[in-house]
Amino acid sequence: MKLLLDTCTFLWAIAEPERLSPRAREVLVAADHEVYLSAASVWECALKHKAGKLPLPGDPARFLAEQRRRHGFAALPIDEDAIAQIGKLPDHHRDPFDRILVCQAIVGGMSLVTPDESIVRYPVPILW
Repeated sequence: MKLLLDTCTFLWAIAEPERLSPRAREVLVAADHEVYLSAASVWECALKHKAGKLPLPGDPARFLAEQRRRHGFAALPIDEDAIAQIGKLPDHHRDPFDRILVCQAIVGGMSLVTPDESIVRYPVPILW
């Protein structure tokens, strides 16, 4: 199964795994799943860090990349196909980072690992 992590899911996986659901914890450690972290999540974390809303130990780009690799998650760039999907989404969710994650999951045939209940209204499999 191909899994795309929501930003909060990634942050919890690396720092507070007890906040993950039992199902999310189970699939994130299973070797038979491909787990991805979107460039959109790194972007979101960098912006929140700069605004003082997300304390991180050092440079966000370096820290997040190290943590992604350490946990065995693959990097997922934002491509044109995902961007083109944005215009097709209804406005169930206003957060631009969550919207691009939904588009990436749709285009990539992935399940989105998220506790965000407003995302379930989109045509993407949710795992939590």
